[in-house]
Amino acid sequence: MTTLKQPVESPYKVDNTASNMCGFTLMNNQVGEVVAEVMAHKDNVTITPLPSMIRVDARNRMDVVYSEIDEAAGEEDGWFNSAEFEESMSTHYGRMVHLDDRTIMFANPEDAAEYLDFDLKPIR
Repeated sequence: MTTLKQPVESPYKVDNTASNMCGFTLMNNQVGEVVAEVMAHKDNVTITPLPSMIRVDARNRMDVVYSEIDEAAGEEDGWFNSAEFEESMSTHYGRMVHLDDRTIMFANPEDAAEYLDFDLKPIR
């Protein structure tokens, strides 16, 4: 007698619920290491070092404060900015907003609405 096995549920199934996560990958170089070191001290951030890149993931929101990176790198104020961040970053997920003193990552676009001039009121 043959027994039928129950199908195993795939870990790769479709799931369109919000993850409430945002993040970016950095090049695994001197600047990437400094950024990851600073971000590792934040409560809601997880750092995953990989051979050729560094993943930085956060729940809901994370702020990359440029002055914190300047200090950790031993550089003058203004050395780290959005251009330097973009050069070190490979990719990102979530909504990203560059300000003069920081880059903010949001998991949900609605949370970034005030920075993006995005009106959450329905159009009738």
